[in-house]
Amino acid sequence: MPYFVIFTAVKKFFGILRYIKGYWNYGILNIVCNIFSVIFGLFSLTLVAPFLTFLFQSDTSRIDEIINKGKPLVKISADSVINQFNYYLAVFIKEDGKLKALIFLCVMFIIMIFFKNLFRYLAMYFVAPIRNGVVRDMRNKMMDRIMNLHLGYFSEERKGDIMSRMTTDVMEIEWSVMQSLEMIFREPLTIILYLTFLINLSPSLTLYAFALLPIAALIIVLIGKSLKRTSHKSKTVLGTLFSIMEESLGGLKVIKAFTSESFVGKKFQAVNHQFFKLSNRVYRKNDLASPLSEVMVTGIMMMILYLGGKMVIEQPDKLDGSLFITYLAIFSQLVPPVKQLTTSYVNVQRGLASAERIDKILEAEIQIKEPLAPVKLSGFNSEIEYKDLSFAYTKGDEGYVLKKINLKIAKGKTIALVGQSGSGKTTMADMVPRFYDATDGAVLIDGIDIRNVLTSDLRSLLGIVSQEPILFNDTIFNNIAFGNEHVSKEKVMEAAKIANAHEFIEQLVEGYHSNIGDRGSKLSGGQRQRISIARAVLKNPPILILDEATSALDTESERLVQDALTKLMQNRTTLVIAHRLSTIVHADEIVVLNQGEIIERGTHKALLEKNGAYKRLFDMQSFA
Repeated sequence: MPYFVIFTAVKKFFGILRYIKGYWNYGILNIVCNIFSVIFGLFSLTLVAPFLTFLFQSDTSRIDEIINKGKPLVKISADSVINQFNYYLAVFIKEDGKLKALIFLCVMFIIMIFFKNLFRYLAMYFVAPIRNGVVRDMRNKMMDRIMNLHLGYFSEERKGDIMSRMTTDVMEIEWSVMQSLEMIFREPLTIILYLTFLINLSPSLTLYAFALLPIAALIIVLIGKSLKRTSHKSKTVLGTLFSIMEESLGGLKVIKAFTSESFVGKKFQAVNHQFFKLSNRVYRKNDLASPLSEVMVTGIMMMILYLGGKMVIEQPDKLDGSLFITYLAIFSQLVPPVKQLTTSYVNVQRGLASAERIDKILEAEIQIKEPLAPVKLSGFNSEIEYKDLSFAYTKGDEGYVLKKINLKIAKGKTIALVGQSGSGKTTMADMVPRFYDATDGAVLIDGIDIRNVLTSDLRSLLGIVSQEPILFNDTIFNNIAFGNEHVSKEKVMEAAKIANAHEFIEQLVEGYHSNIGDRGSKLSGGQRQRISIARAVLKNPPILILDEATSALDTESERLVQDALTKLMQNRTTLVIAHRLSTIVHADEIVVLNQGEIIERGTHKALLEKNGAYKRLFDMQSFA
């Protein structure tokens, strides 16, 4: 049972190597350099025995005995290496004296240590691109996956938790896993080579070590598993903490208006305190691994010291004193790699907890999939059609948001969607750019199912102006030119003039190069909306979607924005979502939705004469 648990843990431990796919050339160079570093380190330790055997003994009989035996046969074993070295050293002492032999050994020791550390540095040099490259690739993959996930994914997940995974969890991979990667390459190799050498020196002593080491390893594995669980909990709580911060920063006006600073502060403090307690548990379990492993390995070493010393005293023919001292010197060097390996294992457990959270994003299903054999959509020529379209946000959900929608929008026409909140207007508009795919039925453009064309081709035909303008913390120029890398200033200015934005932009100190702050916070609502309209004008799309673009504006701003929209809508096919019915009285057709179904359709005049749902909505707004 202990061996099975250890095997499972080690398997997971080395499973981290899946991250270095594409970097194996650096990995191989790192392994080769580590092999040479360990070999030179091992050879430097074998010099201990000759020091003790020859240099500090007045009796030269041992030297004469080695020379008289002749040059030993070369074999692949620890004894052969030591015997070869002893022979050449004995000859050197006999011919040149002990003092020159001492100088020779000192110089050899320096050379061995120099090459050991040279290859040690080269090993670290080659592992650096692996560590940093893996983290870079992981960030790129996460960003790419987020850009391709459907919008519904983000309504189900906390934005703060996603931010936590992209920042703190990736940093945990970088620090906990990638810093341990070099140890994963080096320490097992060091332990294997040292143990192989020790087996050659004394199989019986090494057998005791093999019997005792798994017990120590099992204890570390249990600590690591416990740490992984606690670390996963702490990351989840940290994600909640990020969400509270993100929501608080975005809702400061509401918090202050309702004097809820104390309530929000207490909520934050409670979650922060929970994270504090979990973090303490993580650090304490993490810090326990290193001293515990050192104590256990030192205890094993003392057991070896007792058993080996007893063997030297009672059975000197099996193990002489100098070889035993060499054995101890080499065994003592097992302490640092075992300690580092156990520390690395515990660190990797923390990293694996973060990796599991990251994998939830990387392995999330991309519901808006590109067609395997895309149909070329060359422009917009005739009409958009909703054909028996039904939609539910969750698969298998009987609560359809849209039900059996059938609608045709001819090229150049303006179609308005009206209805109470929650009637499905925005969802219906979101089906055209494939923010969501139909559960049943289809959306067709020029008779082609939009699921059979590339999303890039489809969305190149569309311009969207939403109720809340989405702007970026950048200059006005870059916000208008968003998505157009090589656009001229003249074209940007022309788009701004059409959107009634040029005048106020020119009045700013830095004009088009003025930074507008986070989400355009330095501009008024009307100014932000006109910037977003200018962005749509610059794109010059044949199909336009306006999602309540003037509903949040004052009368003066609404007039300017409405004028800009009128200019934008000229010679375009437009789908308008409106709460203010006065803004869509001139639409070619008005579609009235209720609970996901079309209940009325026609021109403004015809719907008023019908005296139905539209008439009631219009009358309510007129009295308001």
